[in-house]
Amino acid sequence: MPWLPYALLSAAAAALTAILGKLGVAGVPSTLATAIRTVVVLVFVWSMAGAFGEVRALTTIPRNSWVFLTLSGLATGISWLAYYRALQLGQASQVAPIDKLSLPLTVLLATLVLGEHVSLKAGLGVGLMVLGALLTM
Repeated sequence: MPWLPYALLSAAAAALTAILGKLGVAGVPSTLATAIRTVVVLVFVWSMAGAFGEVRALTTIPRNSWVFLTLSGLATGISWLAYYRALQLGQASQVAPIDKLSLPLTVLLATLVLGEHVSLKAGLGVGLMVLGALLTM
């Protein structure tokens, strides 16, 4: 299956994350809310890895992958903690677009770190997304 359906599913799930998170964080400390969410994600994803038989590959993961996956997990934790605190303090309709400023940062890092090429058209689209996110403030 091509990447686009997965990316669209990710976007839809992220939209639900903002709304459900905003509803769930009401009256709950944001760090505790993030911890609860993380346990749910942990159980769900390990269940999926088990169901797909991927757990067997644990012993074959290269050391570099462990390092980068660990750092990615730490970045995710920081992102989630900050996101839930922002949702607690602000409106979901403002927090979510600002959170999506991760898109231009990802494109920039993909260019600098991974050597990916960004077309003029894609760069213009990313610039418009930045403008749109900033207009929601």
